[in-house]
Amino acid sequence: MFGMSHETFLLLDAVVTVIGLIVLITKFKLHPFLALIIAAAFLGLTSGMPIGTIIKAFQDGFGGVLGFVGIILALGTMLGKMMAESGGADQIAQTLIRAFGKDKVQWAMMFAAFLVGIPLFFEIGFVLLIPLVFIVARRTGVSIIKIGIPLLAGLSAVHGLVPPHPGPLLAIGVFGADIGKTILYGLIVALPTAIIAGPIFGTFIAKHIPGHPNQELVDQLARESDSADLPSFCITLVTVLLPVFLMLLKTFADVVLPDGNIFRAFMDLIGHPISALLLALLLSLYTFGYKQGIGSSQMMKWLDASLAPTAAIILIIGAGGGFKQMLVTSGVGDVIGHMAVNAQISPILLAWLVAAVIRIATGSATVATITGAGIVVPVVGMIPGVNRELLVLATGAGSLILSHVNDAGFWLVKQYFNMTVAETFKTWTAMETILSVVGLGFILLLSLFV
Repeated sequence: MFGMSHETFLLLDAVVTVIGLIVLITKFKLHPFLALIIAAAFLGLTSGMPIGTIIKAFQDGFGGVLGFVGIILALGTMLGKMMAESGGADQIAQTLIRAFGKDKVQWAMMFAAFLVGIPLFFEIGFVLLIPLVFIVARRTGVSIIKIGIPLLAGLSAVHGLVPPHPGPLLAIGVFGADIGKTILYGLIVALPTAIIAGPIFGTFIAKHIPGHPNQELVDQLARESDSADLPSFCITLVTVLLPVFLMLLKTFADVVLPDGNIFRAFMDLIGHPISALLLALLLSLYTFGYKQGIGSSQMMKWLDASLAPTAAIILIIGAGGGFKQMLVTSGVGDVIGHMAVNAQISPILLAWLVAAVIRIATGSATVATITGAGIVVPVVGMIPGVNRELLVLATGAGSLILSHVNDAGFWLVKQYFNMTVAETFKTWTAMETILSVVGLGFILLLSLFV
């Protein structure tokens, strides 16, 4: 077509489609859900797919993603809501602050965010823990930036790299990776990455930008809880980390036990992400609910309220799955895969680069993960020995880079920390970029051993 080979036309078609997707989201401010549907339809039509095939491919991609990720998202959000409303997150933060002391309070905030952030969305974890930043800054006299950046790094690292967050979970489904191994590798990469981008960078940048919190927000949010009314640290930790433990145990059983073993079959059941999160949620109804004297009606109100904010995210993820399937069905993915093989680009680096470019352009880590995974997945079948779990992490790391004015998180941090746009670039944007680049470095290092 137009004097080009079919492969070249498909590649150009994909480039035009992705650019169009970016323009729809950034220039015309179209909701990502609608933009992804339009982009998928455009790619299907221009690549020459029959109408029936276009519709079926999108439906298959949409349903295939939400059949897994949608359930995980709902259960994880409910668990996070129970932890938030019961004060379990507050207990984790207070316990770590007491353990680390005033001089190392920034480390306590990073570890608290790292633990609390495992079952929570970044935005939910941020709103949940920001009062603690204000309280600790007021109690200790430590700079709000020195305390806040480590908290942001802990939340963002697990958000991009550690299941059961939707981004990594989605990439696991696309790449066909093992969830237990991804959790293990994700924790190995995320913790040192969060340390470098959090306490270490935060201590440095706070010398130049100490920060001055909005006094009205401090007065409104910095309410200090009575530790006696909160769930205990151990109970909170067991409840929150139960799904991670079960998924890791399932992977261990799959490695050491033969097919047909009864215990392995049992672990395959309770260690599946849906089962693991469901069991943790049921446990939380007791540990964060009945044990705290909270009635059933109140807990049902919490659970109902927790689902409303996730509706848009679920739709975006589903539409992204449809767009991903269109890339595969149209043959674009195969063309990109062959190019990567011929150019001898490291699949890990390719996954990171694609996700990073889309993240910078759209401001959405979710869109970057969905689209990046869909573009890179054909490489898996063409290059033998590609570690699928590390591809998941590389895509997640790329999706974190260079948060700027097209990202809602940028403005969230700016307003709560009462910074100028320039100061937000020097703190939040720099921290996100450090997370992405350092995370990639650790992933490449890990690839030498796994």
